[in-house]
Amino acid sequence: MIDHVSVPVSELERSTAFYEAVLGALGYEKLETRPATIAFGRKYSEFWINHRPWMKPVEDDSGMHIALRASSPEMVDAFHAAALTAGGSSDGEPGLRPQHGEGYYAAFIRDPDGNRIEAVTFVK
Repeated sequence: MIDHVSVPVSELERSTAFYEAVLGALGYEKLETRPATIAFGRKYSEFWINHRPWMKPVEDDSGMHIALRASSPEMVDAFHAAALTAGGSSDGEPGLRPQHGEGYYAAFIRDPDGNRIEAVTFVK
């Protein structure tokens, strides 16, 4: 089991606002604030952003990919919409992805640094 993940960000304040909106759509809250890192989670700190001011945005597919479980297609849709409103970009509109399995409903976004984040749920 994975306990937590960490994502590097070039601008901590901008990314904090971005992830508060995007992760908030999935039921996460900001749980911890430290000088160079912010943690989000539902019950415990499970998604961290870490300030890396020297970082250059990822502009290709060489970066990481993190998939977060949503509890409904509506949450996936809200995640995607929140990302676009908060300054991210779409890396795949919400919808069924039969190539990934039956009922696989997902949306893919890129944060302002180019990190790839997915929200996924399974529909019957």
